[in-house]
Amino acid sequence: MNSTRGFRHFALSISHAVGTPWAFGLSILLVTVWALTGPLFHYSDAWQLTINTGTTIVTFLMVFLIQHTQNRDAQVTQLKLDELIRAVSEARDELVDMEDLSDDELRRLKAQFEKLRAAAEAKLTR
Repeated sequence: MNSTRGFRHFALSISHAVGTPWAFGLSILLVTVWALTGPLFHYSDAWQLTINTGTTIVTFLMVFLIQHTQNRDAQVTQLKLDELIRAVSEARDELVDMEDLSDDELRRLKAQFEKLRAAAEAKLTR
């Protein structure tokens, strides 16, 4: 298994695991235990630093894992949509690479779709 494939599998596994109720419950438990130990450690700087350092490290690492997973999911979704556009004969092929359009071009396209939606609504209310 190459490193890219291994990282993809690792990132996906971690992303799914931290999105579960169990992971949330565990984090609540850890914060609760930390808070309850405050009096034991006299709310010292080291006690506060423990939670600050832990959460900072976890957050820092999770940003990269979640971003990787989201980028991959977005790419897969885009490819599926591209395939659907290509498969429908009436679809405009120029929409396949919409992500490369300028902001002005996207605004014009959005306006076109809003007109199409309004026309479809008007047709339904007749």
